[in-house]
Amino acid sequence: MKDYDHRMHTAEHILNQTMMRMFGCNRAFASHIERRKSKCDYRFNRPLTTDEEKDLELRVNEVIAWNLAVAYEMVTYDEAAERYNLDRLPDEAIDEEHLRIVHVGEYDACPCIGDHVNETNEIGTFHLISTSFDDGVLRVRFKLS
Repeated sequence: MKDYDHRMHTAEHILNQTMMRMFGCNRAFASHIERRKSKCDYRFNRPLTTDEEKDLELRVNEVIAWNLAVAYEMVTYDEAAERYNLDRLPDEAIDEEHLRIVHVGEYDACPCIGDHVNETNEIGTFHLISTSFDDGVLRVRFKLS
């Protein structure tokens, strides 16, 4: 398993799904997850407005407050390929033709090898530090408290 901060990594899952639901974009194509602060990069067509940034932060925190259970499921590689985009999946995620799917309640599900909290209320408060936009890439920087 990947050695990410489990709180930050679960927050990344919630951020990705919230971005998809709010803006219709795909999951982040790149991310850097650290204990103190993290960032996710999305293919996007414009910068976010200040109101959109505030709404994004609010919605992520609402999901965290739902206290969703985090669960795991093993599926075949072929089944995962039918249901999910596997482009960012590292080679070590494949275990004898199987992949681990992480479910954040019924809010999000995706293949993942990282560590996670047991329930979303363990994450704490999500703070959107800043966003920037350059050449089709929206970067979202965040931290937890």
